[in-house]
Amino acid sequence: MKKFVCLLLTVCAAALCITFTACEKKSKTAVSEYEIFASYDSENKKLTGTVDFTYYNSTDNEITDIKFNLYGNAFREDATYKPVSQSYTNKAYYAGASWGGMSVEQVENCAGWNIGGEDENILTVTLLTPVYPEESAEIRISYALELALVNHRTGVTENSVNLGNFYPTLCAYSTEGFIECNYYYCGDPFVSECANYSVTLDLPQGYTAATSGKLKNESSADGRKKCTYTLENARDFAAVLSDKFQVVSKNVNGVEVSYYYYSDSSPQVSLTAACESVEYFSSTFGKYVYPTLCVVETGFCYGGMEYPALTMISDELDSDNNVYTIVHENAHQWWYAMVGSDQLNSAWQDEGLAEYSTLMFFEEHPSYSFTRTGIIGSATKSYRAYYTVYNQIFGETDTSMNRNLKDFESEYEYSNIAYNKGLIMFETLRKSIGDDKFTAGLKKYFSSNVYRLASCEDLLGCFINGGNDLEGFFDSFIEGKIVI
Repeated sequence: MKKFVCLLLTVCAAALCITFTACEKKSKTAVSEYEIFASYDSENKKLTGTVDFTYYNSTDNEITDIKFNLYGNAFREDATYKPVSQSYTNKAYYAGASWGGMSVEQVENCAGWNIGGEDENILTVTLLTPVYPEESAEIRISYALELALVNHRTGVTENSVNLGNFYPTLCAYSTEGFIECNYYYCGDPFVSECANYSVTLDLPQGYTAATSGKLKNESSADGRKKCTYTLENARDFAAVLSDKFQVVSKNVNGVEVSYYYYSDSSPQVSLTAACESVEYFSSTFGKYVYPTLCVVETGFCYGGMEYPALTMISDELDSDNNVYTIVHENAHQWWYAMVGSDQLNSAWQDEGLAEYSTLMFFEEHPSYSFTRTGIIGSATKSYRAYYTVYNQIFGETDTSMNRNLKDFESEYEYSNIAYNKGLIMFETLRKSIGDDKFTAGLKKYFSSNVYRLASCEDLLGCFINGGNDLEGFFDSFIEGKIVI
């Protein structure tokens, strides 16, 4: 996500129904699969549909229960963890308080199910038959998502409908089990593994959908249209709907890059920034793996938000910040979408890298109004101001980088640690080892971890294993021992 600049959006959901079949060996399946059908009711601001889900056990353990994150429940009125901080509430909820939520109606053909988690945000389903490693089970989830009026990842904005995290999402699996994600307002509280998607959207005829997937077929009847999209090996699937969209597109080395907009007075400038950043990041880090990329102007209370093959860009940005945000969010296609990480506990790993990749892009594209010196100078000034303010308020400043999103006192602290300190660390590293070794390390990190959830050790090892004595360097930054 771009630093906190603009607006947020609200997610609401309702109704899930799940069907399980006996587990069977599927030798050709390497990842889980979602087949989603979702119908949007523009009058009632509600999404209903089904998810035919094939769970593939890629772990080394027998699985008897599977868990799904119900991110939409963060937007209900009595949620424990609010998706919007008090300081951004007015920007996000442009029409006043508005609520939504996600509920499960029934689960069929299973041993049992319940809604739990810390904030009614986890669906746990007990399977009829255990799923062993490299085996799979098929489920069906019938669901409805009621959308709040909010400029956020999920919700109805004044000109569009943001559908991020709009379906029950399988929790990623770690050595401690399935990872339950609370919806903290700081950062991006999502940890997801890659899956294959086939998504059919049933929309009013006048609506256009910008999505993560490639359009496979479209049909129309009775004032509605159904569009089916596919996407393989992706961490999420997202969409933005609008009856106001215009679109400009360009093919970049086989990738169809499209910019959807409704108020941008310079859409070609935005499209050019999107295309140039895809081209630069592909040549610098590794090839972009998806067939399409949608960059979408929409209502959003922050600067922007990344999803695989789709980035949301706030409609409140001025021209310079619009370009900067497009480049930053596109960098997340490499550091979040293709190479995943633990955004709950190590937010700097994708945000710091995306911010530094943005710097690298502008360094190689001097026609824009951003420079390496200017970006580093601004980040350093902001970080030092934060350090001084927190020392004055709390008597000390925690500058450690690996911590859970819930442990940040504010978006101000989060932004300075995840973005600014991350940026400063990568700049210091680059100066220490030189441009060639720095870029080679990032290339190795990408090639070794594409489609994976990479650990901090995976990232740091790409530089440490290059013959550089950097353990102390990284420790001083990440543990908060260095003074900047």
